[in-house]
Amino acid sequence: MDARLLNRATLERQLLLDRQRLDVSEAVRRVVGLQAQEPVSPYLALWNRIEGFDPADLDSAFEERHIVKAPLLRITLHAVAREDYPTFHQAMLSTLRAARLNDRRFRASGLSIEEADALVPGLVEFARQPRTAEEIQRELDRLHGNPLHERVWWALKTYAPLTRAPTGGPWSFGRDLVFEAAPDDPRPERLAAIRALFTRYLAGFGPASVEDFAHFVLHRRATVREALEEGDDDEFVIREGPDGRPLYDLAEAS
Repeated sequence: MDARLLNRATLERQLLLDRQRLDVSEAVRRVVGLQAQEPVSPYLALWNRIEGFDPADLDSAFEERHIVKAPLLRITLHAVAREDYPTFHQAMLSTLRAARLNDRRFRASGLSIEEADALVPGLVEFARQPRTAEEIQRELDRLHGNPLHERVWWALKTYAPLTRAPTGGPWSFGRDLVFEAAPDDPRPERLAAIRALFTRYLAGFGPASVEDFAHFVLHRRATVREALEEGDDDEFVIREGPDGRPLYDLAEAS
């Protein structure tokens, strides 16, 4: 597979060769997820991908929770299909935890990792209805029994199973952040979740190497290879890439 074919495959699977007539939820699912660190970003991304895109359709998808927004891929906010969230979060959890709990800013809080983890169940239960950051900080202080350093919430909001609740226009999410408990659908085991995300990555981005995916999810290559040993090898085909590296692709896409 030469560089041009690889480029075309990625653009096609990312819906960037031609605008498609797709429902917004299906479009988000097809491209795996949309970077959403800035509220406007998913809207611009879908305008480039969907023929006749109406921003109100994405507003509705957020409002009805068909699409949810949370820290996921590359430790940044992404908009993903609701049904994808549990698997994606499980696949990314070790990376999200490490990015915060190993950070000196969290360590400066004086709280142990075990103490932070112990706060998660109560936090999730409290967020069964949308809560502001200030409300959550007060509840965490109550759960702990003493006022907590602000960096504890900074860490928890990245790795705990929480999503951002829409607060209205423009772009569905304003400056006043509101959080809620994420979908609690059953989750696969960690390696199975990483393999499932790898499969979706191939469907959304085209043929890719282990190194490509490891960089995308910020996992060790050894972890990705271990995950690929789970499941059916017939699911994938392997081609030689432009630089000689083996590229995985879905057998059904070949």
